[in-house]
Amino acid sequence: MVANESPELVRLYTTYTAGPDAIGRSLGRAVADRDRDAPLIAATSTDIALYPGTGRPPSVEGFRKSTRGFKELAAVSHLGPALATLVTVRAMGDGSWRPDAERLLAEVKAARTANSVELWRDTIAVEAYRGREQAIADMIDYCCAVTARYLTTALADEDHLTAETLRADYLEGGPVPVNHVMIATFFLVGLDIGHRVTRWFRSQDVDWARAMVVIAGQQGRATAGVTWNTSSVATMILGASGHRLPLERMYLAPHAPTFASPTGGDLSEVSALEPHLRAIWAGTRATVELGEVMFDGYPRFAPGAVAFPDVGDPGVTEVSEMPVIHSADDMRAMVTRLRVVLEDPRQLLSGCVTDFAVASLAAAGNDPARVTVPGLTGVRYPTDL
Repeated sequence: MVANESPELVRLYTTYTAGPDAIGRSLGRAVADRDRDAPLIAATSTDIALYPGTGRPPSVEGFRKSTRGFKELAAVSHLGPALATLVTVRAMGDGSWRPDAERLLAEVKAARTANSVELWRDTIAVEAYRGREQAIADMIDYCCAVTARYLTTALADEDHLTAETLRADYLEGGPVPVNHVMIATFFLVGLDIGHRVTRWFRSQDVDWARAMVVIAGQQGRATAGVTWNTSSVATMILGASGHRLPLERMYLAPHAPTFASPTGGDLSEVSALEPHLRAIWAGTRATVELGEVMFDGYPRFAPGAVAFPDVGDPGVTEVSEMPVIHSADDMRAMVTRLRVVLEDPRQLLSGCVTDFAVASLAAAGNDPARVTVPGLTGVRYPTDL
């Protein structure tokens, strides 16, 4: 016992709260036993595991880095921030921007050469992109071309490398603004992930009213995705459930353990985590359920939908949440979201339009071919630059 503590009161504290056999933990174990046959869904930053309950083996669906096309589209999504980074580094007087620009230019040219409709149709071959391969290849060819042109100009005249020219000549200018390319690439990733996860959940016949959901570990940057309305993984699961999952049964646990993406069909690591993840959910739920026992008659907490601000009015200059997207043509809202995910440390960078993609899929009966892809559908990308 340390100085300045009362051993009797500390023992009283550990009796309920902190000891391995604490009364509070007993309640958590009782809740876990009560719900042992309920489905548990555990999502990491790359995979979703479904534990059916009563000791039955889990199944896993990967949805991000291990999936086809993600890295290729992300590479194009990142070209805008890459050029903005070079602009910023140069403005700081750091000469490292030049070798970085030369390296980026070489990789952009190589990527443009490798890009083709055959690559997207026959090699990457994403089911959700079927029928769009030519449009995707044209978009990437165009984006690589205008990126190479901007870099070449900047390397010849470094005074061209400014925030003003980046916006006017690249992000917002040209036959098609690169801002629209970034929206299209982010949307395509969300379209593919949403389509596969929705189909997978439908095949599992999840009892959503009883489902226990834990979103485990770090999602994106260290400060991001820790609330319902800033987690694109939460958005995806809610959308895939057809919004049948009660929001109050989903817990975000950034400090919970995670499993590595399974390889070769080995689910041993995934299975080993089930008791611990169930304990996390049950322990959290146990505290929640005390509210009704202790404070019946007082207003209860009810998680509500986030209020999305509307940026349709040009006079709106600031937002504190992601703005509402009215349609696939609402580029002001979607490009504003690109800015928000950079400036708001709570947001996942890749999640700027995931909710819109999932909602669009739901409206189309999970048929990607019926979804309008903003920045791609009906857009002609020049390929002769």
